[in-house]
Amino acid sequence: MFEAAVSEGVLRLRRPGTRWLSTGWDGGRSRAATAYNVTVPKGFARTDLGTYRDERLARAGFADDEDRRSAEGSPNDRDAPPTLFTGVSMEHARGARLGPVVAYATVGLSNPAMLPMEPADEGGSGSSGPEATGSPVDPPGTVNLIVGATRRLGPGAAANLVAVAAEAKTATLLAAAGIPGTTSDAVVVADDPEGERAEFSGSATAVGGAARACVRDAVRASLRSRYPDGDVPGPAADAEHGVVTDDRAEVFDP
Repeated sequence: MFEAAVSEGVLRLRRPGTRWLSTGWDGGRSRAATAYNVTVPKGFARTDLGTYRDERLARAGFADDEDRRSAEGSPNDRDAPPTLFTGVSMEHARGARLGPVVAYATVGLSNPAMLPMEPADEGGSGSSGPEATGSPVDPPGTVNLIVGATRRLGPGAAANLVAVAAEAKTATLLAAAGIPGTTSDAVVVADDPEGERAEFSGSATAVGGAARACVRDAVRASLRSRYPDGDVPGPAADAEHGVVTDDRAEVFDP
């Protein structure tokens, strides 16, 4: 499905002619042969992320990728391959494959994003917590997912696959660590524009069902690698990073 390689803290996934939809930095839709997941150092504060990405790809030996070269000088940087950033080392990246789908995950949980089902009364503290910035580029943890299908997804199926992957991630993290996600999670989904048509990607479809299983197993494998003793950060109130959304919204009939 994808040719995976890791070099100098960069995971490269390569499959020519792939279409991508990214929720990460400079996200949206693009078409390229590659996608990247990049480990950033502790205290990372760069804001020139396009330049930083190019520096890291050059250091990793990926600067000569064909689609990387073709994006140089483009007026729209989204022509470049999708790139995710995380504080998690790529030694903890894991993949899982089932049927027409493959998923790759890196998992860190030091910045939990909690959503209590019994929020505070009106006037509560809202989305709060130490360093509750939700920064996408200086994440202490982050759960990054790249999910690829060899099918040609319908117009809504790619967007729906983002939701399917996020749901599977949340179910897995709740079971493993008691948290639904972190403040800086991102998902990239991919499909093959020349593949067999798949109009839908819900959990009852071949693509959606396989994606759920792949995300679950890739996330669990990355968790085991990142926290081999099972001592995963949980929803403790004194977490070094994270947020608790405890506002109560107004509910009304339409």
